[in-house]
Amino acid sequence: MNRLFLLTITTLLFFISSCTKDKFITDKNAFIVTSDTALHFDTVFSAAGSVTKQLKIFNINDQKLRISNLELMGGNNSFFKINVSGSAGTMFNDIDLAAGDSLYVFVTVNAPANNQQLPFLIQDSIRIAFNGNTQYVQLDAYGQNAHFLRNVSITHDTTWTNDLPYVLLDSFSVAADATLTIEKGVRIFCHANTPFYVDGSLRVNGDKDTADRVVFASDRLDAPYKDQPGTWEGLYFGAGSSDNVLNYTLIKNAKQGIAADNASRVSLNQCIIDNCPAAGIIAYNSTLKAANCLISNCSSNVYIIGGGNYAFAQCTIASYNTQYFYHQYPVLSLSSAGSSGTDINPLRAVFRNCIIYGESNNAVAGEIAVDRQGNSAFDVVFEHTLYSSPAENPSATYINCLTLNDPFFKTIDTEKDNFDFHLQPSSPCVNAGAPSGINIDLDGNPRDAQPDIGCYEAKP
Repeated sequence: MNRLFLLTITTLLFFISSCTKDKFITDKNAFIVTSDTALHFDTVFSAAGSVTKQLKIFNINDQKLRISNLELMGGNNSFFKINVSGSAGTMFNDIDLAAGDSLYVFVTVNAPANNQQLPFLIQDSIRIAFNGNTQYVQLDAYGQNAHFLRNVSITHDTTWTNDLPYVLLDSFSVAADATLTIEKGVRIFCHANTPFYVDGSLRVNGDKDTADRVVFASDRLDAPYKDQPGTWEGLYFGAGSSDNVLNYTLIKNAKQGIAADNASRVSLNQCIIDNCPAAGIIAYNSTLKAANCLISNCSSNVYIIGGGNYAFAQCTIASYNTQYFYHQYPVLSLSSAGSSGTDINPLRAVFRNCIIYGESNNAVAGEIAVDRQGNSAFDVVFEHTLYSSPAENPSATYINCLTLNDPFFKTIDTEKDNFDFHLQPSSPCVNAGAPSGINIDLDGNPRDAQPDIGCYEAKP
């Protein structure tokens, strides 16, 4: 009898509880929780859609809740768009949420085109009404006008000035016999499938101030994509491309920063190539000169095959583990043979006053890999260079080098991906270089008569 009584009471309580959850809460003291009080979008180019962000609305009451109205306040004139439970619109009524349940609202924004050169603010809000209560979720984004170039080939001499950014879509090239000149401060943003081909000539006239440097990057400026490697293709200098000079240029997050093909000629001055998953610089039987350059945190920072003629002076070539990839290849690889191993050409490469360094781990035995094939001329020289390799390669020449020394960069924080390759005053690279005729560093600051090794001159 007692068991039957307890079972009856348990069943009754369950029934009452179920009935309670099936009822709507109408009390004004009911409340909801949203995953965000505001949704912020990074810079969005005009005429190009944004990433989709999501807002989650939680019913944390112990009864069903009816959202009487969910509305995008700008209505059909808003530059924002919302989607609720698979339906696009600006106003949604009588949305029922079970106790403990949640609702997704997806939000995008399209920036309008106008005459403004600087980024402009776009704002709106989502209103959520229930039981006589009203809550708002703010929406904001910065729009940016730009020059949009889709499937464009530069066939005559052209100059880009710093009026608006350039957004390249699908394909872009500089044809043979044409020269593209890019003036200081220009920003070039490439879509994921867009390589920047140069069969003619590229002249980049950046300057030392941050605002005056020329930037090549992905058109994905929203988190987390803005920092991800390999989000666009990179710069490709075709066979025979010549008179290419890049000054104060930043190339970041490309699959490979610079690819120089057979007999191309490229000069890099005060340039930064960073966060490239294939290679920072890959060159095949080319002529490439680099002065005061930083090639950092790439899968292979500098990868030279098939011979060629190369000169690196006052450069820092360094890699560490990041949240995106593990440092597992030498930062510098040189070979007189092509990728097939049969295409062998003379190789001359000089590294003077350089840092060639990688994070110590078991994956990389040495940060310099030198491979001599065949009987072609082979002249690889390291002079007044700090490098992390356990032994000298017999095919190369070493003059007054520092071996297996920590360069003491200013900040190396692999957990937070925070890297500053300036030198600490206690670095062994300070005053360890030889006069090179290069009178400034990557920041445009003067070097003294006894230059430091690497791309930066240490400050007292």
